[in-house]
Amino acid sequence: MSHESFPTENPAVVTCGLPYANGDLHVGHLRTYVGGDAYARALEKLGQATAFVSGSDMHGTPVAVNAWREGVSPEEFALRHHEKYAETFPEFDVEFDNYGHTREETNVELTQDFVRELDDGGHIYEKEIEVAWDPEEDQPLPDRYVEGTCPYCGEHARGDECDEGCGRHLEPGEIENPTSVITGNPAEYRTREHEFLRLSEFQDYLGEFIDRLDGTANARNQPREWIEGELQDWCITRDLDWGIEYPDEEDLVLYVWVDAPIEYVASTKQYSERVDTDGYDWEEVWQDEGEIVHIIGRDIIQHHTVFWPAVLHGVGYNEPRSVMASGFVNLDGKGFSTSRNRAVWADDYLDEGFDTDLYRYYVTTGTGFQQDVDFSWERFAERVNGELVGTLGNFCYRSLLFAHRNYDGTPDSEVSAEIEERIEDAIEDFGDGVDGYSVRAIGQVPVELAQFGNEYIQGHEPWKLDDPERGTVIRDCVQLVKAIAVLAEPVMPSTAERLWSQLGESGSVHDATLDAALDAPSANFDAPEELFEKIDDDRVAELNEELEAQIAAASEDGADDTADEAGSDDAAEPAVDLPALADERIGFEAFQDLDIRVGEIELAEGIEGADDLARLEVDLGVETRQVVAGIKQLHGLDELPGTRVVVLANIEKNELFGVESNGMVLAAGEDADLLTTHADSVPGTKIR
Repeated sequence: MSHESFPTENPAVVTCGLPYANGDLHVGHLRTYVGGDAYARALEKLGQATAFVSGSDMHGTPVAVNAWREGVSPEEFALRHHEKYAETFPEFDVEFDNYGHTREETNVELTQDFVRELDDGGHIYEKEIEVAWDPEEDQPLPDRYVEGTCPYCGEHARGDECDEGCGRHLEPGEIENPTSVITGNPAEYRTREHEFLRLSEFQDYLGEFIDRLDGTANARNQPREWIEGELQDWCITRDLDWGIEYPDEEDLVLYVWVDAPIEYVASTKQYSERVDTDGYDWEEVWQDEGEIVHIIGRDIIQHHTVFWPAVLHGVGYNEPRSVMASGFVNLDGKGFSTSRNRAVWADDYLDEGFDTDLYRYYVTTGTGFQQDVDFSWERFAERVNGELVGTLGNFCYRSLLFAHRNYDGTPDSEVSAEIEERIEDAIEDFGDGVDGYSVRAIGQVPVELAQFGNEYIQGHEPWKLDDPERGTVIRDCVQLVKAIAVLAEPVMPSTAERLWSQLGESGSVHDATLDAALDAPSANFDAPEELFEKIDDDRVAELNEELEAQIAAASEDGADDTADEAGSDDAAEPAVDLPALADERIGFEAFQDLDIRVGEIELAEGIEGADDLARLEVDLGVETRQVVAGIKQLHGLDELPGTRVVVLANIEKNELFGVESNGMVLAAGEDADLLTTHADSVPGTKIR
């Protein structure tokens, strides 16, 4: 592994967190998989040898509990969902090089090999612990077979996680007031012997690892409390019939978070065996100097930055180079809920006939990868109509149509130095997005290039020119279109392929590297077709009515209206303790005294010696202000430049850690959710 700019000489593997094989996929689930696919494609565009792998998580209590409720075997239940996932991902152009599952023999053998290696290295020991027990059924109650009260925050919790409160991982025996999911009766605790990984012995290593880890800021900052605190050893076995057996122990299976990440290795190995080691060597990636990139949801950061690197280090494998942790996808400002049918299901999106590139673009470029994305049909239509139809689609169509009608293709002239330089800048921005682990930046590059193209063609008005001037302008525009096709491929692969075909190019845009953006376009091509269709207001209204009826029907059926069902892979809406509204009122004149402006962040960097503070340079239209904000550990600072925010401009100046703050960036809640505007108000616009 290196920390050099991509591409490196080492092979890379990009992985996505394994979906639990226990329910249907909605568009919220797809965010990390679309992001992973786009990032893997971007690496390949740079010329980086890359494998993109994942698989279904077949084991664990969520699967066992739901199979029990359905009256089928866990294997039958999980395989059904695995096969559905394997069909759905390609529908959204999420093209894994290998998509396996944790029940396959490759993963079973590797998992048991890992555990034996850890045991031989003295990293595992046996310990008696108290586990929840159903006295009526006379059986242990692992993980989600038991529910009760979180010992840390007092909220209702599942046996392995405080899913409705603090979100903390819970070890067996920790949950208070345990209740059996099977019978609903109070459970009791009994003593059992289980196996533990000496996680505490890896504390120094993990502290060094987290300091050199690349990726999103939340993946580095969130686990520090664990790593820098009193790191507890980790129980790696469960009293369960469904799972991978602990080596030489028939009555224990391995905890699902032991075998699940090992599927990354197993899936890479399966891909390597299929293409042979001359094409891709899995051992070089995992045991030598490979570039390992994990792309996950933020609810499983600790598993990938504490448990998993400790296991890899314990068996002498390569550590991850980076972890990219995404925010959630919300629906009209509220969390998705499978129990309330409050979701846009992947199948329903496909049934509506929308191009999947529209959603891929929406979810990757709507905000920084680690921030939450809000999905609404209105905002979806607005961005499709404005950025894709009005900007990218409009420029490509008008340029190719003019070129076809007047020249039967590309005019016979050289591309201008201005356009060549602009494309080179776009390629550099694309590379910076890859090195900065910003899928958003990667996706914005082709749209920004199209916006430049629209300004260029409008400014030169080729329809008013005669040759050779007219031919020079159109030659430039066709070159820009070709560059857009190459640069758009990671985020909008099917659109890029259609555009490549319209240009009359040979081969596939998927195989083209960034250099192709500057290669001369084909001399001849046919009349183009529109890349995107506008979504009208009536269609949006219909979609909203369908969604409202869907949610209402679920409520009438008696679905829980507070949180997702047990066993769901969704994150429940967080419990928020909201303060009461202030009784004391202010007059309108007092409000008018506040000078609140729209600003655009130009620079964001941490302040040395301050854990939480960042120095921002914010463009307020009439001037650029330096502002200190407590967002260092809550936002990826590299992703903030270009973000529009709301700034209180006439607050008194202050000095923090020796840095003057001349303004206040407004944000909501403990997570510092930065306030912004619905549309793109220009910097300096006053908030009224």
